[in-house]
Amino acid sequence: MISRAWQPGTLAWHSFIFLLYLFLLAPIIIVFIISFDTRQYLAFPPAELSLGSYIKVLHNPVFIAAFGRSLTLGISVGVGAIVVGVLLAFALTRFQFRGRSVIAFLAVAPFLVPHIVLAVGLMLVLAPLGLLDTYTGIAVAHLGITLPYTVRTVTMSLLAVDPRIEEAARIHGASPWQVFHRITLPLIRPGVLAGGAIAFLISFDEATLSLFLVSTRASTLPTEIYRYLEYATDPQIAALSVILILISLAVVVVLERLIGLRKAL
Repeated sequence: MISRAWQPGTLAWHSFIFLLYLFLLAPIIIVFIISFDTRQYLAFPPAELSLGSYIKVLHNPVFIAAFGRSLTLGISVGVGAIVVGVLLAFALTRFQFRGRSVIAFLAVAPFLVPHIVLAVGLMLVLAPLGLLDTYTGIAVAHLGITLPYTVRTVTMSLLAVDPRIEEAARIHGASPWQVFHRITLPLIRPGVLAGGAIAFLISFDEATLSLFLVSTRASTLPTEIYRYLEYATDPQIAALSVILILISLAVVVVLERLIGLRKAL
């Protein structure tokens, strides 16, 4: 009798899923292979394999400085998204007030608008305020596009918390702050951390908004990569891309190990 795993229908389905994943991962696989090439231009397959491109990236002062700025910006946006997202999600799930539905819609509105449209709109808003080409302006812009993710994850965590637990704490004399700090916040911590991590990763890798809102005074790693590609196309870019992919993957894996990211989402 043929094993179920080797039946024609099951085998065809598994083959289809494998080919689909291979198609989706093909660009990353090719970039990974090219990053070890020794030539001074991008080509596939590589002529020889070497770690020279990775060494050059780690010794490139422009990339190192831009990486530090993007890291700082990403952490700041992640923390800001957590603070604002938790307060907004808590208000939307625990209180009834006039205009609640409008605020709830505005909180997820960036989901519905292409980033290039948001970039143009933010550029027109930030320019009169003197925030164009500043880290404050780009932080505000990144906060706007990452906040919906944090609000979403925190809202899902809050909806999973039984309100009777909070009510029991208040009945026993706990103040609203004590209830939130000692009861609610620990229970929604996975959603909070997941939302902050998503905000960090989006801000760290965001290119569209950055290209519209910064030029010379304030630059991030994506904008520096874009400027580099205007004059050179060598395996350094592929190596840097692999490093960024590994950083994003490491953040996801660590959070999955610590809080169970899939459950939080």
